[in-house]
Amino acid sequence: MRLTRAGEYAVRCMVYLAYKGQGVLVVKQEIATQADIPGPFLAKIVQNLARAHLIEIRQGPKGGYILMKDPAEISLLEVVEVMIGKIQLNDCVGRPETCATSGRCRVHRVWEDSSAQLRQHLAGITFAELSRDDSCLPVFSVHNKKI
Repeated sequence: MRLTRAGEYAVRCMVYLAYKGQGVLVVKQEIATQADIPGPFLAKIVQNLARAHLIEIRQGPKGGYILMKDPAEISLLEVVEVMIGKIQLNDCVGRPETCATSGRCRVHRVWEDSSAQLRQHLAGITFAELSRDDSCLPVFSVHNKKI
């Protein structure tokens, strides 16, 4: 499993929104600049995040994006899986019917256990933790943090 560029950008977007705070309207260009995400790509990513009810999109000249949930209640797993689907290290884990031996195969069990461990680990990491400082944001300046 490899995180897609869309998944990486979604994580950056959510880290920035979490850093700014729940309920705070942040304009698209600010996120694009501070999180180093191409504007057109950001516009596509936020559609998925909005469908998952993680953010709200406000249109118009005073529009932008608003984090809808407490960052402590949003896991890294949730955002990654919104973008790429359920994490599975091998096709046979998600679709055992594609492998004639998946029911008895030791390798299948390794992939299954490893997928479960990775999902559990990512589920335990929240955006409150990830946004405590600006370390995950490529361009962000500490002077911009809302106090």
